[in-house]
Amino acid sequence: MMGVIVLLHRWLGIAFCLLFAMWFATGIVMHFVPFPSLTEAERVAGLAPLESTAAVVAVADAVAASGVTDARRVRLIQRSDGPVYIVSNSLRMRAVHTSDGADAAVTSPDIALAIARDHAGRRGLDATRAAIVARADYDQWSVPNGFDRHRPLFRVALGDVAGTEVYVSSGTGEVVLDTTRSERGWNLAGSVLHWIYPTVLRSNWPLWDRVVWTLSLLALIAAVLGAVLGITRVRVPYRGWHALHHVIGLVATVFVLTWIFSGWLSMDHGRLFSRGQLTRAEASAAGVAPDWTAAVSLDREPLSPSIREVEWLAFDGRLYRRDRLVLDKQVLSGVGESALDQRTGFLSPREVEGFVARLATGCSAPSALAANDDYPAQSIVPSAPVYRVRCGDVWFDVDGADGSVLQRLDASRRAYRWLYSALHTLDFPILLAHPSLRDGLIVGLCALGLGFSITGIVIGWRRLRLSCAARDA
Repeated sequence: MMGVIVLLHRWLGIAFCLLFAMWFATGIVMHFVPFPSLTEAERVAGLAPLESTAAVVAVADAVAASGVTDARRVRLIQRSDGPVYIVSNSLRMRAVHTSDGADAAVTSPDIALAIARDHAGRRGLDATRAAIVARADYDQWSVPNGFDRHRPLFRVALGDVAGTEVYVSSGTGEVVLDTTRSERGWNLAGSVLHWIYPTVLRSNWPLWDRVVWTLSLLALIAAVLGAVLGITRVRVPYRGWHALHHVIGLVATVFVLTWIFSGWLSMDHGRLFSRGQLTRAEASAAGVAPDWTAAVSLDREPLSPSIREVEWLAFDGRLYRRDRLVLDKQVLSGVGESALDQRTGFLSPREVEGFVARLATGCSAPSALAANDDYPAQSIVPSAPVYRVRCGDVWFDVDGADGSVLQRLDASRRAYRWLYSALHTLDFPILLAHPSLRDGLIVGLCALGLGFSITGIVIGWRRLRLSCAARDA
């Protein structure tokens, strides 16, 4: 049996030692430079104030014109080519002009360029030399599935000192992503390698998912076999690189095993653990389309010059209007009687309690999530509360700003939070309270893992050379 373990570890180690080294090295980079994205603060900062006469077509007529059945949300934004409604459900999203309800998809590069310039200017970015670079479904930075409803994307290079590029949705005309030269460079040495994220592979999500899950599992098996050998042969007098590999392996065993195991779990995607999403029955109960004709009473409310976005949404069987002023300030109003917290502009605990009652029974009263909660969730609006409602073994976290269910935590998902997130990113509450300590631990442990992997590379290379020499003799 031990001979089989030795043989498997030897050849799996040779096959995966470079992958191990890459994961540890790129893990350090990823901790400090995340994958490029457009933050909510950047998105809101790039929105133009709405014109007082922006909404001409009624919301209900815009929904009908969009062709989006079971629409759940409608947003009103000001584009450089005029105001548009963006109508969406869980699967589809479509923009229509507020003037006549006509399709507002962006097909003209000139319009996309104007939108990008306007967005950049409002964020204080230099766009005097902006130019369209490409119009494509995918590139290295737009492969995540969240962009599927916006493809193809116009990529606009601003030509500024930072090498900023912004991506304009052809479906809605919104800027949905930005990158800088620094982000792109560091992520080529970080996330792209770490996640095995080449565009040709990642653009096919099912294939990428299976490939990376399988590679991670094989790497985990190699690490487990190595730990077994290291512990059972603790008294073997290894020499040279083998001794160094053995000693570092013994010191780093716990970290290497937990980190590789939790990295494999990052690719779980519902295989072993729940995904933190509403079940089909819960989503059906929560996602009842509203009577959009009831939006007429909310349409009568004037548009102040400070409003950057208006959203109409359904929550707990009622229709609401949500005016975004700045990143951390909004005004929320509802049709008919509601339990809104008029003081803060957010949903109240009583309103959230009524909503969750549609999803489950035996629920406790909602409680606002503390900043240091063991199972954190953050509102899209920094100042808004996140309410947690416990319904037996299942917990629901609801955003007080727009009523979105941020996460569904059953026992499986709560276990996943510790087995994946905590073990892989060290986001234990005590370490989050001491970020410098957490940074040091992540860098130190990954450096230890990298050193361990390098010894494996040397041993593997020597083994391959010996095998080749023996075969040629």
